[in-house]
Amino acid sequence: MSSEGHQSPGCWAESECPLGQFPCGNLSVCLPQSQHCNGLQDCPNGADEENCVDNSGWPHLFDAFMKKPVQEVEECLLDVYPDVCHCEGRVVNCHSRDLLNVPAVSSNVTALVLNSNHITSVSSDMFIRYRHLEKLHLQNNSIDVISRRAFSGLVSLRQLYLSWNKITTLKAGIFSDLHNLQWLILDENEISSLRQRAFEGLHSLYYLSLVNNSLEHLPRTSLCSDMPRLHWLDLEGNRISSLTESSFRECSTLTVLVLRKNRIRSIEDGTFSTMHRLIELDLSVNRMEELPPSLFQNLKSLQQLNISNNPLTKVYDDQFDNFINLQSLSMEEVEIPNISIRMFRSFSNLSHIYFKRFEYCGYSPNVRSCKPNTDGISSFENLLANIILRVFVWVVAFVICFGNVFVICLRSCIASENQHHTMAIKSLCCADCLMGIYLFFIGAFDVKYYGEYNRHAHIWMESLSCQLIGSLAMLSTEVSVLMLTYMTLEKYLCIVFPFNHYHVGRKTTLCYLTSIWALGFIIAVIPFWDRQTFGNYYGRNGVCFPLHSDQMEKPGARCYSTAVFLGLNLVAFIVIVFSYTSMFYSVQKTAKTARQTVFNREVSIAKRFFFIVLTDALCWIPIFLLKILSLLRVQIAGTIILWVVIFILPINSALNPILYTITTRAFQERIKVCLRYKCQHVNSNA
Repeated sequence: MSSEGHQSPGCWAESECPLGQFPCGNLSVCLPQSQHCNGLQDCPNGADEENCVDNSGWPHLFDAFMKKPVQEVEECLLDVYPDVCHCEGRVVNCHSRDLLNVPAVSSNVTALVLNSNHITSVSSDMFIRYRHLEKLHLQNNSIDVISRRAFSGLVSLRQLYLSWNKITTLKAGIFSDLHNLQWLILDENEISSLRQRAFEGLHSLYYLSLVNNSLEHLPRTSLCSDMPRLHWLDLEGNRISSLTESSFRECSTLTVLVLRKNRIRSIEDGTFSTMHRLIELDLSVNRMEELPPSLFQNLKSLQQLNISNNPLTKVYDDQFDNFINLQSLSMEEVEIPNISIRMFRSFSNLSHIYFKRFEYCGYSPNVRSCKPNTDGISSFENLLANIILRVFVWVVAFVICFGNVFVICLRSCIASENQHHTMAIKSLCCADCLMGIYLFFIGAFDVKYYGEYNRHAHIWMESLSCQLIGSLAMLSTEVSVLMLTYMTLEKYLCIVFPFNHYHVGRKTTLCYLTSIWALGFIIAVIPFWDRQTFGNYYGRNGVCFPLHSDQMEKPGARCYSTAVFLGLNLVAFIVIVFSYTSMFYSVQKTAKTARQTVFNREVSIAKRFFFIVLTDALCWIPIFLLKILSLLRVQIAGTIILWVVIFILPINSALNPILYTITTRAFQERIKVCLRYKCQHVNSNA
């Protein structure tokens, strides 16, 4: 047994697995979700390698029902059958023989296959002689008229296939002699309504399929009143708009009910109240905006529920409380604005769950398999889904911190003629260092939650740690942008207006730098002030950075994020571009007349800063585009967002020390002078 297992000395029925773990069948052992279906037997009884494929509900029952012993090929045992047909034992196969009518065959026939012909009608007493017939295939014809006594005498018939025809109505009593019929397939017809007594006599019917017809409503009386043994009912692809309490009142034996791809807008409370044996319920692809609070109250045997692709606006906290045996829940393309762990608390046996958003998986921490299993940023197992970025986050964090700390130390040790410029660069290095610290924290929590992130996902994104780390990244980003804007404007004034004797004093520089940090701090902490307005501003994803907007985001948070990224930052970027355009125009204009040393030095610095701003542009333009696309509701892959946050945004902080300090000629000259001085000092002492 894995060392991560958890054993309980008491009765297993009274114990629960910790969050993010699942039980090993009926054993008192719990294992992390990462060990489910990993190809290794971690549970002593092998239960962790079971239910790897979602086979709950009707597929399992279907396989069990359809499993028949393989029969050997027999010679024809019939005296009469058409020459164009094939006979084997007591089975006649007339598939695709261009027949216009039902042919005559021996009365002891047990299976008659007439599909894919050109039969247009079935007249009265057509099969009255075939009292031993068990299977009748009439699908893929052009049948539009069926006499009320068409199937008279078929007392042994078990399966009747009438799909892919042109049937518009079912006459009352049409199946009254089919007391042993188990399967009735009426798919792909044009049936618009079901008359009273349409299914009279079907006392043994097990499976009824009316897929892709034109049904607009169900009978006022219970659909199952004449089918007391009905187990499967498939009404997919019709036009049913509402379900009433009487629709399935007598369907107590039903195990599978499929209502997918209808137009259902309303379902009365109590519609499924008598379905104590129901195993699968499919309500997907309808138009339901709200489910009654007690709709599923009596469905304690349900194993599979599908309510995907409905415009639901609300799901009640106790909506699923009675699903003690549920194994699969599908809620794909369903927004759940009020989602909470409380909704999924009763799912002790849930093995598969399907959501629209990966972040919803964190609200069902005990499930074995959750889809989608990643949002491109995080995965079911890890905070950072991409293995490359899981390594890269540490590399970038180290490079950023080392490079900026190195520059700060060198700038502090080496005297500079322009102390104000040095102060600004040190301040920018500090801001960039914060980005490195942010990445270190993301990498550390990725390691902490390795293999079981879903267990902690919800708690992590709601935690103060995530909020503080996110605000740290925001502070770094905004201070860096504002600092570059300030330094650009300073150079702009020195180069474009070189003779106005504009000089900034030490106190003024400190005032500007302090103001920039204060403004950046305010921008970063404003989302903490009002939870109602901003919601979980920084906890929208696993990396705690509010770059991408979605429908679940609070309007206040969306407006604020837009104001920061497409307002302040975009304006700053435009100012920088305009300033450098003006500077280079001024340099070109005065290059032939101006030869002052100071002016040349300023031009050299401006060129250096141009490359810094160029890297900023390469980083920020993708961010601007992402923000615009997200506001336009364009679907953006989470992988792209992750690369932007972990690679594109921080890479500028990693390159800045190289661009604005280490590769500058003036800085290199000072390093050489210092080294030469040190060497001379050592030699003189020797």
